[in-house]
Amino acid sequence: MAHGHGPGRGPCCCCGAAEGGGGGAAWGLYLRIDRQRLQCLNERREGSGALVFRAWEQRGDRAQFVESDDDEELLFNVPFTGNVKLKAVMVLGGEGGTHPAELRLFKNVPHMSFDDAAREPEQTFALSRDLTGELEYPTKIARFSNVYHLSMHFPKNFGAETTKIFYIGLKGEWTEARRHEVTICSYEASANPADHKLEQITPQTHFIS
Repeated sequence: MAHGHGPGRGPCCCCGAAEGGGGGAAWGLYLRIDRQRLQCLNERREGSGALVFRAWEQRGDRAQFVESDDDEELLFNVPFTGNVKLKAVMVLGGEGGTHPAELRLFKNVPHMSFDDAAREPEQTFALSRDLTGELEYPTKIARFSNVYHLSMHFPKNFGAETTKIFYIGLKGEWTEARRHEVTICSYEASANPADHKLEQITPQTHFIS
């Protein structure tokens, strides 16, 4: 499956990795994930995908990870509890060939499936091996300024049969979603006499002598 590398193939950020910085507070978007609706497709152990979204200070915990099942692909559907401006991502993978080699980001496509992931992503990253959390991948912020749902597709790794991810960091800003109340007004196009009480008026004639 082609994923948009090279000229004319859509948005791609293949060499945008930078050294991670900003400390743990900058990577606090994991606290804004709606974990009741978080999904990880093709995870070997149910519920393990949610474990990789945790505090930046715990990124080196090798006891918590997700591993793919049938093949090397993983797909995360990440809903937020508000609106997010996503600025960067960080991915700590497994050793050897199990580390993911590519990340494709989609915004605001709830319940995305692997078939849906065939569409053009908002941004694609060619990932480098990172076992300690030293690399971050800046997003094109203009494309990720109003995100309520983020899909993260890892289509391949560095040659192993399965993919392992130990930590995914999300850097950015969160704002509470505002709910707009809608008031529906009903207007009568024409009055229905049965809906209205009509006073009977008796005409009176006054004679002047």
